[in-house]
Amino acid sequence: MQAIKGYHAHVYFDAQTIEQARALCEQAVQLFAVKMGRVHERPVGPHPDWSCQLAFGPELLGEVLPWLALHRKGLVVFLHPDTGNDLLDHTEHAIWMGAVRRLDLSVF
Repeated sequence: MQAIKGYHAHVYFDAQTIEQARALCEQAVQLFAVKMGRVHERPVGPHPDWSCQLAFGPELLGEVLPWLALHRKGLVVFLHPDTGNDLLDHTEHAIWMGAVRRLDLSVF
């Protein structure tokens, strides 16, 4: 099994839900040892929607994942491990909360 170095949770939003997403990500930073990335108001990388990334260690998955599931309030969250294989991490290893969105896999 490949070693999981960490996890990324990408919180997706749009113009109507940007403040909700920002508040969710900022609250996660307050509660857990997660790093919050920039709030992108455009699609970035393989992500089809505006997003903000939360990065955290593998030891926090059991806390962060259920917290996001209970507090996302309709936002789509795309969560994946970091194993060093970006294509597999964003496809076979991915966890979706809410609607599954089509990623732009051509970037890999």
